[in-house]
Amino acid sequence: MKRLLTVFAAALAAVVALAGCASMPSVNPMDWFDSSSKGPQPAALPPLSNPQNARLLWQASIGASEPFAFSPALAGGAIFAAARDGSVARIEAENGRSVWRVSAGTRLSAGVGSDGAIVVVATEEGEVIALDAKTGASRWKTRVSSEVLAAPKVTAGTVLVRSADSRIFAFDADDGKRRWVYQRAASALAVRSPAGMTVNETMVYAGFSGGKLVAVVLANGAARWEATVALPKGATELERVTDVGGEPAIQGREVCAASYQGRVACFDLMTGNLAWAREVSTLNGTSIDARYAFVSDAAGTVQALDRSSGKSVWKQVRLSHRQLTVPVPVGGDVAVGDLQGYVHLLARESGAFLGRIATDGSAIAVAPLRLRVGFLVQTRAGNLYAFAPQ
Repeated sequence: MKRLLTVFAAALAAVVALAGCASMPSVNPMDWFDSSSKGPQPAALPPLSNPQNARLLWQASIGASEPFAFSPALAGGAIFAAARDGSVARIEAENGRSVWRVSAGTRLSAGVGSDGAIVVVATEEGEVIALDAKTGASRWKTRVSSEVLAAPKVTAGTVLVRSADSRIFAFDADDGKRRWVYQRAASALAVRSPAGMTVNETMVYAGFSGGKLVAVVLANGAARWEATVALPKGATELERVTDVGGEPAIQGREVCAASYQGRVACFDLMTGNLAWAREVSTLNGTSIDARYAFVSDAAGTVQALDRSSGKSVWKQVRLSHRQLTVPVPVGGDVAVGDLQGYVHLLARESGAFLGRIATDGSAIAVAPLRLRVGFLVQTRAGNLYAFAPQ
């Protein structure tokens, strides 16, 4: 039976689950979005002079996330979204029109993955459910070895599912038959967060506990290379937690990842050779564009780093303890969500505040999703908002 112990790490309230042999102790950052948790208070928002407006393209509702982080997916000109209660929906990306909405028949913990042909969601019991993307009809079901917290990926006829016990499962997209499993040894203490995967052509990139980033061959699950994002430090198990969070970010010939109580680091996509690393602690991961890597650290500072050297270009420090998402470049802006449902628009070149968009007041726990025009956010209350910066 699990026993919960509340601790403070990096000035944020987290939960360490001290469990028996059936499960691994974990720091639970998903509890940070619980307004009842104690800890440093979010910074007051500064007034904006001549704020940049953003146009609401459309709004839709899918259902609450509760303590989980659901990521909408864009595929085949449609948005696919899911909720804790089992709701899964297809929504037209251009106008927000609902095409279909079905129940997966069980409560969900992760989603959505789609290639425009199938839609994949998963549960905390490790059940993986595939639906037809055109109709919402059930296609197949299978299981993995433990709970799923990160959205599955669907690519090249393969469904990839990351389980919380440091495994990646590959299934045939047509019938759900298992193709391969990649497995790593789990650390004694791990971060319970939706650490995902990124697919680039024939490779799958994923970060793990202990600060490791691994490139896995999509065809057979063999490890191509392993690199160190950060090394564990400190005298206690909690101090030595350096799990890689979020999804690795890829641009050109580089793949970048970030770790908790560790670093942001970029590597050669093919060899895993380190290009640069910089001390930053985050659970969200990073995003990159042609010039910069963007990261929001555990204290709520948004940073832009030079993509070629890792040198700091700017820092925005006035969003401290607002439990920020990954900052995402959108045109000439950088969009980042927070625990009160605000989307902050920052200048890509300077980090200055450009605008602020209010949603429904509930936390935005996953990074904004880039659309053909603008971006989309999903709140914990289950509302979807598509915006176009002006």
